[in-house]
Amino acid sequence: MRSSRLAAALVALLVPLAACGGGDEGGALHGTELDPPFEVSATALTDTDGQPYSLTDDTDKPLTLVFFGYTHCPDICQTVMSNLATAVNRLDEQDRDRVDVVFVTTDPARDTSDVLDRYLEHFDPSFIGLTGALDTIVGVAKPMGVGVTQGDKLPSGGYDVTHGTTITGVDGDDDGTIYWSEATSSADFANDIHTLLN
Repeated sequence: MRSSRLAAALVALLVPLAACGGGDEGGALHGTELDPPFEVSATALTDTDGQPYSLTDDTDKPLTLVFFGYTHCPDICQTVMSNLATAVNRLDEQDRDRVDVVFVTTDPARDTSDVLDRYLEHFDPSFIGLTGALDTIVGVAKPMGVGVTQGDKLPSGGYDVTHGTTITGVDGDDDGTIYWSEATSSADFANDIHTLLN
């Protein structure tokens, strides 16, 4: 009797744990779904062609992945952008045509439109680069849960930029419904993009 109660108690504990596991079964998402979703600012930034670009008014795809980073970033930004590029290349043509990737600089003093354009060319020419006044970028990032601050000067003469490293998925209704960590692999991005689009 005592052992059957113990077994029932163990099962009751293990079921919620299994439900929280991030397994791949049944098309499970690797990102974190948001309920309620992040609000996405309509404030326009500037794209690499010098044109205004709003994350709500100018995103017309069913899914837009938004990452805030900077071209002088020594590690995380390049890894994230490389994984996003590889993920997009893993998609079939139908999925690829229905997703955009937007890179918003957190270092507009150095990341001019030309610099952004050259940087993104290394990953995927279809990626959209945005810049603008730092205060405006901070205002766009904040409701998406991304903090941005300019750090102290480095001995080399440059400076660090501290920024949140999540990647936000914005749906066709202009809501930030999901986010991923910087550690997300290209395969996991590709799987989630396909699942969200279909």
